[in-house]
Amino acid sequence: MICFPNAKINLGLHVVEKRKDGFHNIETCFYPIPLKDALEIVPATEFSFTQVGLTMNSSPSDNLVIKALNLFKKRYDVPDLSVYLKKVIPFGAGLGGGSADAAFMLKLLNAYTSQNLNEEELEKMAVEIGADCPFFIRNTPVIATGIGNIFDSIGLSLKGYTLYIIKPNLSVSTKDAYASVKPHKPNVSLHEILQNPVKEWKEALKNDFEPGIFQKYPVIAEIKAYMYAQGAVYAAMSGSGSAVFGLFEKDVDLTYPDCFIWKGLL
Repeated sequence: MICFPNAKINLGLHVVEKRKDGFHNIETCFYPIPLKDALEIVPATEFSFTQVGLTMNSSPSDNLVIKALNLFKKRYDVPDLSVYLKKVIPFGAGLGGGSADAAFMLKLLNAYTSQNLNEEELEKMAVEIGADCPFFIRNTPVIATGIGNIFDSIGLSLKGYTLYIIKPNLSVSTKDAYASVKPHKPNVSLHEILQNPVKEWKEALKNDFEPGIFQKYPVIAEIKAYMYAQGAVYAAMSGSGSAVFGLFEKDVDLTYPDCFIWKGLL
């Protein structure tokens, strides 16, 4: 069985307050995009895990796909499998690739073992892996609050826009991103801002991580400025970075040295 875990972008991100447990409450919009990994499981006489594509500087046991498998095996019988993962979604980019792989692994195992778990049950398992992991179970646009784990559906479509992702050869740690932000409650809710035409988002739709990250990594700010210079109607860093995305009404060809670049039609 094979599936294709997709990435997401964050449309706006407000860091609302720091919690007593040390985490932060946020407000953001998760929007699925067609940049995809490939994940396959096949019957085997003993377990094996093979990863190709982008190289990750971590051991297989730390891979979220394996964590999802082990979590599922704690609850249900799973026969020996060979697991194959092709990484296309860059990591440390704010695109949710690892969380997507884990969530799709849960869905794949659910189908493979005929457990017939519903989406709510799968989401409860996914949250044990990561706060944004449950988003990829339903995989539809949502306003995410809390630590990014409370979802409210939003009827938002960017169909027809050309999406560019440009990621420089660097990763931004979530810890560093939060260290440079002063939490505050926004004057206008994200849901209200997103009701406006995309052309009006540039001034109103903000990512609170950007000022601190741009200061530390100027190239990310330069990429955002480049996208606007090339005609983007909206551009922003996704999540805590380091990827920047741009929405274009017309097809364009972008280049940027020493960067991962992806282009797709929404």
